[in-house]
Amino acid sequence: MADQSTSTIIMVEPEHFGFNEQTAKTNPFQHIPNQLHKNTKEIRTLALSEFAEMVKKLRQAGITVYLLPSNTKVSTPDAVFPNNWFSHHADDKLIFYPIQTPLRRHERQKDALLAIISKTSKTPKIIDLTQDEKKELFLESTGSMIFDRVHKVAFAMASPRTVKEEFEKWCKLMNYEGVFIQSTSKHVKEVYHTNINMCIGSEFAVVCLDVIGNKKEKEILRKKLESLGKEIIEISLDQVFHFCGNILELSSKSGEKLIVMSTTAQKAFTPEQLNRLEKYGSIVSFAIPTIEAVGGGGVRCMIGEIFPTSKF
Repeated sequence: MADQSTSTIIMVEPEHFGFNEQTAKTNPFQHIPNQLHKNTKEIRTLALSEFAEMVKKLRQAGITVYLLPSNTKVSTPDAVFPNNWFSHHADDKLIFYPIQTPLRRHERQKDALLAIISKTSKTPKIIDLTQDEKKELFLESTGSMIFDRVHKVAFAMASPRTVKEEFEKWCKLMNYEGVFIQSTSKHVKEVYHTNINMCIGSEFAVVCLDVIGNKKEKEILRKKLESLGKEIIEISLDQVFHFCGNILELSSKSGEKLIVMSTTAQKAFTPEQLNRLEKYGSIVSFAIPTIEAVGGGGVRCMIGEIFPTSKF
């Protein structure tokens, strides 16, 4: 049986970090650097410092962190968010995804990623969906989808970056049950990625149900999570904007469950919510205010999970 969480991850240093106008059209979490009274060089320096401290703290917590280089030929301001262009699975499948914005497609470092995976796992079976970009069928990996890896159920919320047809194709290829939430039109920007609103751990689920306009769909999602044995911790739309949905369960090398999040999210959770979360893992938080504000993504977005083969 697959594990829900891993102790091995990929991260990409924000060498070209900055404000991406292409992604800002669908991401209300991004803020123009001038609004922060900082220039591009200062923004990049701050992002690099935040990144380095996060890597250090993750390694101290027992997580194996592999660093993947950014594309040296093209400036990629969002490369620090690698979870959008690939996903790796315990059955040795590696999937590359169709990305909505042209600039972000340059973030894909397939050969370099395969070289890292080869240190931990068998040579994976590659499923490449990137050609679907030509048909404008987008699905941005674990940004667009939230997995219950144990029960093989995937959840996705409709957005310009998450197309139902592509999601259904993925579920068929991976033999997953799919739960697609269509009625998010009122909050379409807030659900630019499903992982801004939702996280699934081994025994818990954090979710904002307020972004779902249809009561029937809202109930379907709630009942499905309950049927999977998850304790549901609901968050508000305001908490979504503080990245409370953008968290992730990891497992340390010693097997301890960790729930990683930003300090922004940790401060926005209520004491009662944090107490409920801490039943399922130790909270490890990171101060990444520059990356959050300019890049519009949080801690979960910065992590690409690898599921090593135990014997290969």
